[in-house]
Amino acid sequence: MNNSRQPAFIYTFAYNDAERSLCHLEMRSFFGKDTEVKIIKSSIKIDPSRSPFMKGRVEVLAEGDTVEEIVAQAPAFGSENETNKVIFLKINDRQGKDKIENSERLQIERAIGTEMQGDFDLHNPNQLYAVVPYEGRWYFGTYTKSEPVWFAHIKKPREYSTALSTRVARAVANIAVPHPEGVRAIDPCCGIGTVLVEALSMGIHIVGRDINPLVCDGSRENIAYFGLTGDVKKSAIEEIIETYDVAIIDLPYNLYTHVSWEDQFTILKHARRIAKKVVIVTIESMDDRLESVGLQIKDRCITKKQQFTREVVVCE
Repeated sequence: MNNSRQPAFIYTFAYNDAERSLCHLEMRSFFGKDTEVKIIKSSIKIDPSRSPFMKGRVEVLAEGDTVEEIVAQAPAFGSENETNKVIFLKINDRQGKDKIENSERLQIERAIGTEMQGDFDLHNPNQLYAVVPYEGRWYFGTYTKSEPVWFAHIKKPREYSTALSTRVARAVANIAVPHPEGVRAIDPCCGIGTVLVEALSMGIHIVGRDINPLVCDGSRENIAYFGLTGDVKKSAIEEIIETYDVAIIDLPYNLYTHVSWEDQFTILKHARRIAKKVVIVTIESMDDRLESVGLQIKDRCITKKQQFTREVVVCE
């Protein structure tokens, strides 16, 4: 076994057709690449609970060309003082005629588990391990299951019918700030704080501003309701003098906010002024307008919610 191996992680994903484009943009933001097979390998470590689409993460401890090579390495893992469980990840790239059926998956789990140190516990193990085939090789390591943290944020004290869904808001926060360390973010049209709640819950350093004092109150109430701490102040975007690494803008468009193209142009122009990177959520295509204020489109996706089709555009 090579102890000098580079860190490697395998992530699995679940999403429906309407979420595919958004999930793939989130993948590209995290890892610089995406995949159609819902499983990806990377040297980049991400907490799987950050993404609304990730099912879990394997931190690779052993690999081989065959499952027998994994079984042979299994005695090096586990602990006499701990119980463990090995699961075979059903999300993998062995599909069609190469698909591994349930009976074989169970055999592989047992073969590895019985060779490991410590006792096998199917129900309450101290440590969970996973084995998975990917791109012609086999991988084994500790498994971290994604916890749907965002799910608890769906019901807020203050809500707008046209606010982003919690899942979309969480993905947008990840797209804007995939690696939060040292990054300062702002949501200058924060509304009731759907994006702020998701970003703050992931440890992203973000502040909120909005021209409407009532929605600022709602945003602060929502943030506090989930036990989070955030800086939300009433301010028009043209009044903001601080600069940030990234701005997230869900362009106002609802019944209570009649925003003209001129107003949107002002928002975009000042977003360009206050932030190096701007992630825009819009219900209308605005490539020409973005380019006219000096924003270059780097990536994009489409996301749907009931009758709304939104575009998420990453600009620098």
